Amino acid sequence: MQSWIPLVPDSASTFSWQVDALYFYLSGVTLFFSLLISAVLIFFVIRYRRRTPYEIPRPIAGSHKLETVWTIIPFIIAMTMFGWGARVYFTQYKSPADAIEVYVVGKQWMWKLQHATGQREINQLHVPVGRKVKLIMTSEDVIHDFFVPAFRTKADVVPGKYTTLWFEATTPGTYHLFCAEYCGMNHSGMVGSVIVMEPREFDNWLSGSTGSTTPAAAGQQLFQTLGCASCHGANGEGGRGPTLAGVFGSETALQSGEKVRVDEAYVRESIINPQAKLVAGFGPIMPTFQGQISEDQLVQLVAFIKSLPAGGGGQAQAPTAPSPTQNQK
Repeated sequence: MQSWIPLVPDSASTFSWQVDALYFYLSGVTLFFSLLISAVLIFFVIRYRRRTPYEIPRPIAGSHKLETVWTIIPFIIAMTMFGWGARVYFTQYKSPADAIEVYVVGKQWMWKLQHATGQREINQLHVPVGRKVKLIMTSEDVIHDFFVPAFRTKADVVPGKYTTLWFEATTPGTYHLFCAEYCGMNHSGMVGSVIVMEPREFDNWLSGSTGSTTPAAAGQQLFQTLGCASCHGANGEGGRGPTLAGVFGSETALQSGEKVRVDEAYVRESIINPQAKLVAGFGPIMPTFQGQISEDQLVQLVAFIKSLPAGGGGQAQAPTAPSPTQNQK
């Protein structure tokens, strides 16, 4: 939706109007009190100015009612800002379970993106209108920031960890994509676009990008090449490492007695620094792969482990392109 206010970008996601409403509320409160305080100051300067050099004004006693009013009213306003802001924050940063996933790797000075169905893009992201999209992001070098003004959403892309961001586009079109964190001398050139398409057009775009290896399938090949299966057989047949089948999304017990949720960050850390969180019942025998595999390969391994169902025999199921019926849900 085209913004009717100058200098305000288009509004094209399901929660962009919430961000705008909160922004205008904060701006309105700020403007109101700025004008009110300025007017009161001017009134007091004129009304209580010294009229003679030796004038001594009469003392004015304080008012408990006035003190109470200007304490309670700002408190209520501050709490509305906090509550409203918290609601918008959790809406933006709590990713829905039914979102389609796209992996993003930031690099000086480009965005590398790969869909779960295998299609790769550079500085462009094609998405369907009316579908929730979750971005799983990391960086190869320095901190970047994935920012789409029309969607009113942004998130830091940090080396060594995964951050997530989600949105649901409401209006077809092409929207600006920026890096909002200074990342080097060519930071200003790290731009791209998000292309929002009708579901049928998006399906046609997916089907036109044939022959792409999905991240899960590429991760399965890498899993075999690196010899991971000798210890991490999907059903525990390796014996020397914990089973990986169906483990993603669950909690696992550590030797320290703690429990940790198996998510993208935990899987990545276990590959790069396997001694950091040892699974209960297994020794510290896994070597580190830091410096031996790239961020893209880490993403593929994570995608493969995510794809393993419980008792699935270690075979990743390659995702297929969503049908028009799925896109319209």
